[in-house]
Amino acid sequence: MGSFFGNRWWVVFASICGLLVGAGAVHIFAFGVFLKPVTEDLGIGRGLMSSGLIITSSLNALGCLPLGYLIDRFGVRRVMMPGIIFYALGIAGWALLSPSPWVIYATFFGAGLFGAIGSPVPYGAMLSLWFDRQRGLAIGIAMAGVGLGVAIVPQLAAFFIRTHGWRWAYVDLAIVTLVLAWLPVAIFVREPNAKDRAKQADVAVADGSLPGRTAMEALRSWRFWALTVAFFLAIAAINGTLTHIVALLTDRGVPLQMATGLLSAAGIALLIGRIVSGWCLDRFYGPYVAIAFFIIPMVGIALLGSGAGGVVPLCGAVLCGLSVGAEVDIMAFFISRYFGLKAYGKIYGMMFALFAFANGIGPSIAGGSYDRYHSYRPAFMIFEILLVLTCILLAPLGEYPYPARRHGAPDAGGAKVPA
Repeated sequence: MGSFFGNRWWVVFASICGLLVGAGAVHIFAFGVFLKPVTEDLGIGRGLMSSGLIITSSLNALGCLPLGYLIDRFGVRRVMMPGIIFYALGIAGWALLSPSPWVIYATFFGAGLFGAIGSPVPYGAMLSLWFDRQRGLAIGIAMAGVGLGVAIVPQLAAFFIRTHGWRWAYVDLAIVTLVLAWLPVAIFVREPNAKDRAKQADVAVADGSLPGRTAMEALRSWRFWALTVAFFLAIAAINGTLTHIVALLTDRGVPLQMATGLLSAAGIALLIGRIVSGWCLDRFYGPYVAIAFFIIPMVGIALLGSGAGGVVPLCGAVLCGLSVGAEVDIMAFFISRYFGLKAYGKIYGMMFALFAFANGIGPSIAGGSYDRYHSYRPAFMIFEILLVLTCILLAPLGEYPYPARRHGAPDAGGAKVPA
């Protein structure tokens, strides 16, 4: 690969493209656009449709376990090239939805089977190999692809639904996924070789060694479980809110296009949140950064639950988007700093697997709240409590065992931490 296309920032670019149509944007946020047209057309409840996300998110979660192992064993590129193709086929399979609960669950099963390949796990593993002192920024910029996806994919979905109907809209999204994810990964994604390490002053493993804990050592660590539970609770609350925001607003009389625009505003906030959080993680004590980004959506959810009109829903969506833009960056960064790179793929896969279950649980809580009470407020009260618990779990994490190197010194420097 030439020196221009061999630049490590092209790996960041490919990650942006892949995550733009990743599982977060397509499975979670585009779902909110399809929710009302599909349920009205098929004559089913929002709770039933939303419960399908439990299957998808569960399979995404379970898929992260073998995905992490395969990445550590064979490398990201060899795993992703066929995986993205199957992932796109799963998206197209949603076009087969029918009123039968069994068909609904079967199509969500097909979509979720290869959904882990669209998660941040392979991209985070790759970027942690290419970057050290700029790791937070690189991961933040790359994960901003999810923000672009949240801003763009729902708009694309609404356009496809309007022009082709919701069934063909799923096929259209599958085609877009192949173009935006498979091609950039095929061209740019690769592991750094010895020559790359020699050229890069900031590469994470200049001598080829991989410091860190094994997967079993991580599992025995209280930090692993504190982080996992914290991110689980946070994403259940935030995604549970955002996946129903289009339906919530259209229930209040807001036109679909405008409601989708508010979801896109959350996507733009997500993009900003990921870059800002990544920049902050390289410079400040990570748990404090994380807590700040999880206090923000508490205000956003309160605004959405207030029922106020005007700019209030926009502010609520943006505040929730800022936080959901940070949590995956923080997870990827914390794993490298608290557990190292030796078994990064396996550890990230395990943590993301447990975390991904929340992608289905949060929306199901919101859907069940609406079906039972004809209101999202009971769910929003639960989500506020979950975010408070998240902050409590993150507070005692302590200093990094594997801080960033400075000027080639393997044990020096890193993010500032309390004494």
